[in-house]
Amino acid sequence: MAQSNHIRQCSTSHPRRRRSSWCCSFAVQPSSPENRPFTKPAFRKNKKPDSSVSKPGPYSVPNSPKSGLNFVGRIDPRRMLSPGRVSPIDSDPTADTTRDIIPDPSPQVDLSSKSRSESFRGRSERRSFSDTGSDSGRGVFDTRLNLRGRNGGGLVLELNSEVLIANSEVFAGLIFEYRKKLGSKCNSNEDGGNLSRKICRIEVPDVENLGIFRDTIELMFEEDIAKRLLKIGAYRAIDILEVSAGIMFTKGVLSCLKYLEAVPWTEEEEDKLRNLFTVFKFDDTTARDILARLHLLSSEDSQQNLARQLVWSITTCADANARNELKSLVKGLLCKSSVYEKDQHDLTKEDLYDVCHSCLGSLVSLMEEASDIIPQGTVVKKETSKPLIGRISRQVDNIIWLLEILLDRQIGEEFVGMWADQVDLLKMHESTSPMIRYELSRVSAILFIAMGTRKLHCRSEARALLLQAWFGPMLLDFGWLQRCKKGLDMKALEEAMGQTLLTLPMKQQYMLFTEWFGYFSKHGTECPNLSKAFQIWWRRSFLRGSETHAIESR
Repeated sequence: MAQSNHIRQCSTSHPRRRRSSWCCSFAVQPSSPENRPFTKPAFRKNKKPDSSVSKPGPYSVPNSPKSGLNFVGRIDPRRMLSPGRVSPIDSDPTADTTRDIIPDPSPQVDLSSKSRSESFRGRSERRSFSDTGSDSGRGVFDTRLNLRGRNGGGLVLELNSEVLIANSEVFAGLIFEYRKKLGSKCNSNEDGGNLSRKICRIEVPDVENLGIFRDTIELMFEEDIAKRLLKIGAYRAIDILEVSAGIMFTKGVLSCLKYLEAVPWTEEEEDKLRNLFTVFKFDDTTARDILARLHLLSSEDSQQNLARQLVWSITTCADANARNELKSLVKGLLCKSSVYEKDQHDLTKEDLYDVCHSCLGSLVSLMEEASDIIPQGTVVKKETSKPLIGRISRQVDNIIWLLEILLDRQIGEEFVGMWADQVDLLKMHESTSPMIRYELSRVSAILFIAMGTRKLHCRSEARALLLQAWFGPMLLDFGWLQRCKKGLDMKALEEAMGQTLLTLPMKQQYMLFTEWFGYFSKHGTECPNLSKAFQIWWRRSFLRGSETHAIESR
């Protein structure tokens, strides 16, 4: 402790004395913002401050390429001597932070009137990047990069100009322009000072993310950029790729592209990459693999063909668990309410109805086999591995699944006519066991619910044909539907049947409601309860009709 106190006191009283505790080759402690020499500032009274210090410099670059160009004012005392180390705010208010800054007498260029299309990011042409890179070194910090945040705040980096020139074409052009003007000024001014002591000031205004821009600059000093990107992650690497493209940091662009191609993306990262590739055009040899992951480079009808194949595969799938899982997957992809963006050529109406016709044909063949009315001489391919009831139920499930897709796309009107015209199925319904024929009424139930809940709109003739054909079978099969619901909401079915009946002309309502009344009086709960709709029909037919007749008589 005594020795340390002695050293601290000595260092305080003799600031320039050689210190034996330093293990490096410096004779004295190197000067930095953290260790300033204890020199008394010379105060000058009644002297106006040099107005040239506050003059803006003419060198600025776009940020990640959305901004225009602005100019630097007074340098923020917080600065970074090297990437990764930010100096603290100066504690000595008398320290001259601008002693090395030589103002540029050139007039300030006003670019605020330029449109966004003239800015670096908004240019219509896309900048290409090639594989030309160069090694970076470290030296004198003769360039001061002033970053201005879009939402306030700022960051000052003191960097080596040779590193910036070797890595960024944008910064290289600005630094060369500055040196050219400064050299001509020093030649005309005898007391211009040493050219090597002049600091080039560059301002980057309107920076969207200061941390991302700083990370991009730090990559110029990294020997192994790929290793650094592993720690940064894909989401941040996309932002760095955008900044690198804006300042034309070729080595950083190539490293980011190589890293992003090798890692998986989230949906948010994929959207960011897709948007970035619409703004910048990278070298095809470098970005081809990423573009192949972003876009399906094939014919326009590839998605339509794939969707058709998926639907056909599901309707012929033999495994029940896999079929149900795939139905949920494909339905979520094809429905209008899907979160996925869909092309206009994903699946046409004709494709869906072709599959519907195929499934109906298979269902007719199975029902013929179940009712033993197969014509002699007809060769029928039977599946001996599955029972007949299971095969019929599978085809009905396929038809209902296709019908739900048609209803979601609001193209199910034609299916109403198709189902009403199934004369063969209606004949076989009468001669088939109730434990099999009730499967047909499951399809009718979906149609009744869709019409009763206003999800299916069709003409009055189509509704009348459907009810005339399948209302009677529904009354017979309602008991079996209650015992084997298979996802049906029976209360919703009863309500929808009554609402659908009320959409028919009064004469047809009379026929169907009287048929229901007679059947309900014999079978009770084995029949759908349409009492509410029956009351509405009665009131509309007789009470309101008599009131209207009385009013007309008066």
